[in-house]
Amino acid sequence: MNLLNPGLLISISLKFLFIITLPLAPALMCAKAIAQEPKPENALPLIHINGKSTVHFISPENISYVDISTHAVAGDLPVKNVLRIRILPDSLNLLKYKPGIIGVLTVVGESFMAQYNLCYSPFAEAAAIRTQVDILPSHTRPLETEGLTMTQKEMKTYALNMLKMAVPKPLRKAGAFGLSARLNQIYTLGDYIFLDVSYYNETNLPYQIDEQRFKIEDKKITKATNVQSVEISPEFQLYPSGIIKQKYRNIYVLKKLTYPGSKVLNISLCEKQISGRTLTLQVKYSDILEADTF
Repeated sequence: MNLLNPGLLISISLKFLFIITLPLAPALMCAKAIAQEPKPENALPLIHINGKSTVHFISPENISYVDISTHAVAGDLPVKNVLRIRILPDSLNLLKYKPGIIGVLTVVGESFMAQYNLCYSPFAEAAAIRTQVDILPSHTRPLETEGLTMTQKEMKTYALNMLKMAVPKPLRKAGAFGLSARLNQIYTLGDYIFLDVSYYNETNLPYQIDEQRFKIEDKKITKATNVQSVEISPEFQLYPSGIIKQKYRNIYVLKKLTYPGSKVLNISLCEKQISGRTLTLQVKYSDILEADTF
């Protein structure tokens, strides 16, 4: 009767156990990393990533800065508030035998910063790989950005509130080439000025907007005078410029500005076609001084 050597049996069992548990090693390493993290309020959220899936981070604000502390992961911003990351194909062979935390992802918005630990988990179950991550308030810490007192999201909220208001008697009007412009209302909040402007096209030819410019210029220009013009870029506009078929209404947000009574704020609308129909709406400084507040 042949009996196995007890020492040999133990050796075989250990080898078999090692083979069975090897695929679980990456998950255990990530779990160990979580256990070693500091208290929950100070810990970085853990994001599992593999070589097959793309992970999208959705921000409540526009993203202004991103840092990925590993060259194995690449990212881009397909839209202003979405970050897309993925492991580079060339890096998969290098990471094949190094599962676990591979780097820290930093995302900076207009008023916050969020950080995440990226954990390479090639053997993780599909449910463990999140392809969409919402940046939650619990993930962030506030930032005090110099010169920024209102975020794009806040500007949009106030702009939409203006659209809900009934259009009063226009403050200013202008017309040319079958087009007309109306300054419906002006609101101010902090260091920002909200302009509610409507355009009407009374012709059968659609008006395709080429550019819209805001300039502070002299009210009266003579040939012997040097023209001084200061162009201003809006901090925010509710809708992108498009085509005016019949009516177009938009909200523009400008940083607080002052100019003397001898000058006006000209809002110029230019057409894309060769005809180049141009319409200019003038805003006096007294209009801004008499603006309503939210």
